[in-house]
Amino acid sequence: MNAMQAPAELPFQPAWWLPGPHLQTLWNPFFRRAPQLARRRERLWLADGDFIDLDWHGPHDAQAPLALVLHGLTGSSSSLYVLGLQQQLAAQGWASVAINWRGCSGEPNLLPRAYHSGASDDLAEVIGHLQASRPMAPLHAVGYSLGGNVLLKYLGETGASCPLRKAAAVSVPYRLDQCADRIGLGFSRVYQAHFMKAMVAYVRDKQQRFQREGLLNHLGALQSLGPLHGMRTFWDFDGRFTAPLHGYSDAQDYYRRASSRYYLPEITTPTLLIQAADDPFVFRHSVPEPTELSATTTLELHRRGGHVGFVEGTPRRPRYYLDRRIPQWLAG
Repeated sequence: MNAMQAPAELPFQPAWWLPGPHLQTLWNPFFRRAPQLARRRERLWLADGDFIDLDWHGPHDAQAPLALVLHGLTGSSSSLYVLGLQQQLAAQGWASVAINWRGCSGEPNLLPRAYHSGASDDLAEVIGHLQASRPMAPLHAVGYSLGGNVLLKYLGETGASCPLRKAAAVSVPYRLDQCADRIGLGFSRVYQAHFMKAMVAYVRDKQQRFQREGLLNHLGALQSLGPLHGMRTFWDFDGRFTAPLHGYSDAQDYYRRASSRYYLPEITTPTLLIQAADDPFVFRHSVPEPTELSATTTLELHRRGGHVGFVEGTPRRPRYYLDRRIPQWLAG
């Protein structure tokens, strides 16, 4: 095991003008200037007939290192932390491909099932496609929040057979049950309300597509789970929709089987974990202890940083620690 702080040559210096975890968390989605990237979209058809859209950036070179980037809950390949990382990877000569989980690319997906924190089967299918598309490219992966949880679960499940050279996971909800409790406390309830609104809209958009296209079996499968109103917490939503749609008996079963903390000891791929102790979505005791980590896993636990925040610099020239630390780690 290897629990480390940030390397001395690249310490994280939290922006003095963003005190507290919430300003760090909110800066990225609301105030960061969007990087402008030329990307190529590819639609990957999955074995079950559904699709995942992939957005490519960087050199179209068979041997260039390739990084797969996984967004978080209610995000997409257009999330600013995804764009920022793809921009920095291209600057060091790397290709990257950003996933849009099912239904997250601006178009509802084709099946009742959705994306969720345990969807390592979808990740495995994407990675298999990348191996076939660029068999000579060294393959890496980076996951944020929900995407980080899926990635760590996949790394633990595949163990020594994992095809990835290196991986990084940021602001991970290691224990989904505890994080569902944490986001219901204090100011974090504002985030909970935002997520509930977005997730209900995700299901409603899908129901409308099924209605429009006459896919009555699919529509019935969603409608049979219950109404779209009356859900205030993650426990409510995951118990009514996520668990039964994806083969779990209830929310508790889903949280237990999908939480990445239980998969960490089996990871053999060199993996960097970046977490803030003040993450408003994750209790400090939800972050794994050094004794739980495999010998190939490095934990950077910072006192500050919020959730996928880690903003540095000045108000006029903000900088993003993740955009420099992650490419450095992958290339090292």
